[in-house]
Amino acid sequence: MDILERVRRTIRRYELAGPDTRVVVALSGGPDSVALTYILERLDAEGDLRLAGVAHFNHQLRASADADERFCSELAATIGRPFFADREDVAARAKGERRSLEDAARTARHAFFERARVHFQADVVALGHTKDDQAETFLLRLLRGAGVRGLASMHPRRGAVVRPLLGCRRTDVLAFLTDAHASWVHDETNDDLSIPRNRVRAELLPFLGRFNPSIVDVLADEAEMARETAQWLGREAAELAARIGREDQNGVYRLEADGLRHAPVALAREVIHQAMTRAAGGRTVSFAHVDAVLQLVGDAGGGTVDAPGQRVERDGPDVVLWSRPAGQIGRWTPARPAPTSAFCYRLPVPGQVELPEAGLVVSATEASSMQSVDAVPRSGPVAIVRRQSVAGGLSVRNRRLGDRFRPVGLGGAKKLQDFLVDRKVPRHLRDTVPLVVDEHDRIVWVAGHAVDEEFGVTNPTEAVVILRLKMLGGPR
Repeated sequence: MDILERVRRTIRRYELAGPDTRVVVALSGGPDSVALTYILERLDAEGDLRLAGVAHFNHQLRASADADERFCSELAATIGRPFFADREDVAARAKGERRSLEDAARTARHAFFERARVHFQADVVALGHTKDDQAETFLLRLLRGAGVRGLASMHPRRGAVVRPLLGCRRTDVLAFLTDAHASWVHDETNDDLSIPRNRVRAELLPFLGRFNPSIVDVLADEAEMARETAQWLGREAAELAARIGREDQNGVYRLEADGLRHAPVALAREVIHQAMTRAAGGRTVSFAHVDAVLQLVGDAGGGTVDAPGQRVERDGPDVVLWSRPAGQIGRWTPARPAPTSAFCYRLPVPGQVELPEAGLVVSATEASSMQSVDAVPRSGPVAIVRRQSVAGGLSVRNRRLGDRFRPVGLGGAKKLQDFLVDRKVPRHLRDTVPLVVDEHDRIVWVAGHAVDEEFGVTNPTEAVVILRLKMLGGPR
């Protein structure tokens, strides 16, 4: 199968373009992008797509960068296509933003791709990555400890970026250029073995090829399987996050710890990763960061994790993510909201009450006996108390000076303030902890934490009230 047909099949398989799709080709001047430019020109001529223009980004990192830009401009003129170029001092960006040169270059380049797409009023931007690039990326991610999402490597299509050459080997590209008597430029940085990708290309892949001559194809297939798995897991995680996550009135993102704890670990990790990535402001969230937050899920007593671009805390029934403000450098403490005003609401039995000050809902339902509620967890956001002990009615309020109660299993009365400190509830959140109280204003349940022993169930045959705590706007 010739390379033109191979590219055509890739485009059709992943729905990268159609007869009316306007495509911009990203041309660096290297062999892969040059071959892609000529291939897309032919596909345009045969009605498979519409080649809208040629785009080149000058990173200003090499002495030959300006010559490369001229080469690309001349190639575009040769095939009669409009040319759009831009440049940026990527080294200065990397230094100013305190990020790696590779990361800064990628960010600048992809921002340019979008500008080029808009400039040409195009639908997609085509990049010249090959199957060899995919294999190299897979190995780099594996060596860095990536999970299934990272091992998915490069996607045939991600947003407006498409990669029509992912089904082609680099040898196919060079053979095509040789047959076409086409020239290209050489990027001397590709010879620098201190760059990890170059070393993987020059040393690791040839070494692995001694064990399996088809190693590039094998690794590319592994990347595709990882991508399919990651896409499925991502959809499942998004659905779970929609049920257990929300942004509160202070712009802080919250996840129900109980929902994470009862999910499969792989799914919980993905939900946490998605939430942390959202809060990270473009910084990389690693396995170790996610794992640290996963430990918070099982630690109802509290705790804090400092991660890229954010701080994550355990707050009663929730895991809370605070995003670092843009431009903030050095140690950082989240700006806490103003103290919560005093609140007190009647809680009907059965029924529920919304607590807008805390962004929570407390509900109460009745059951004839403990035997009828065996499937209900009796910790965290759920508590079960004797129906007779609260027959006079219930209310929900926040803490007041002098509050005391006798937590089940702790063997004596305790100041609520001391209890919340022991449970590592952050100071700024203690006024939002709901307290379910009886008609005499005695604490029945410190919601999400502990029941007073006066109201605990001792006879499994007596009627009970089931109390539940959830986020405002969460599932019914």
